[in-house]
Amino acid sequence: MSDLLTNEFLTALIAGGILAGIPLMFAALGEMVSERAGVLNIGLEGMMLFGAYSGFVVAYHAGSTWLGFLAGAATGITISLIMVVLCVRLNLDQIVIGIAITLVAEGLTTLIFDSQFAESRPSLGATDRVSIPGLSDVPVVGGADSSNGSVFSQPLIVYLGLGLVAFTAWVMRRTHIGLNVRSSGDRPAALDAAGVSVVATRAWATIFAGAMAGLGGAYLSIVVAGLFERFMTQGRGYIAIVLAMLARGRPLWVLIGSFIFGISLSISDALQIAGVNISTDLVFMLPFLVVMLVLLMVGRRSYLPPALGLPYTRGAR
Repeated sequence: MSDLLTNEFLTALIAGGILAGIPLMFAALGEMVSERAGVLNIGLEGMMLFGAYSGFVVAYHAGSTWLGFLAGAATGITISLIMVVLCVRLNLDQIVIGIAITLVAEGLTTLIFDSQFAESRPSLGATDRVSIPGLSDVPVVGGADSSNGSVFSQPLIVYLGLGLVAFTAWVMRRTHIGLNVRSSGDRPAALDAAGVSVVATRAWATIFAGAMAGLGGAYLSIVVAGLFERFMTQGRGYIAIVLAMLARGRPLWVLIGSFIFGISLSISDALQIAGVNISTDLVFMLPFLVVMLVLLMVGRRSYLPPALGLPYTRGAR
């Protein structure tokens, strides 16, 4: 037990939780907004995978992580337009279209990547970190002397992501945009009667979800792994959907939940530092076990909008 309370172990645990949790945070934040608008984006896993591929390729060829992040977000937006057209405008089944997007992403990204990099298998270097003066030298949470950093030594995109969480919380609770989004999922007919387009509201919410999923995927390939692999999301998109449902429309809960699940994804590295050997099969199972336990404990108290997943046709009952 004393080996598990060392600064090295605790630093690795926190840093690993942040590293693995940020992609979940981006994806779950977008999914939360989409669900509040009434669109269940099951294709989140596929959007993350497309974002991971395009983000890595652009970052590798352009030599810029920021261009890679932008490419990942842009790819997520592009794929989300498929859901906008088929699900929001044409009222096709959201679950079926989402599953189709994920299946296409798994096959297409593998095929294209193997055709481009079958022999070279390139990788990216470490992403530059921003260390906050003074705070980055604090033990455990500082991270200035740690390879993966810690709370106060992270890539700039992490701090921008935290700011985005706060901004989204303000928009959802304090602005007419947030009210329209919530109404679109709760009472779309009332929103329509008020003169606000339900289709446009849901479309923009879906596009935001796609951008966040693509950005989360790009972060995964550029910062977390530094390379692209087939199926590298490994179910993170589905975990993000669960996080969005459990967050009950609160971005802060998305942040907390992402960090908790991030720790479950990275705990094996921290245990290795402490000299504890653990089966890799158990490590891969741990995040999904955590998901099931959380659902058993708080799943009944999660809030889902009444119109979630239901198409809206103006004038229909």
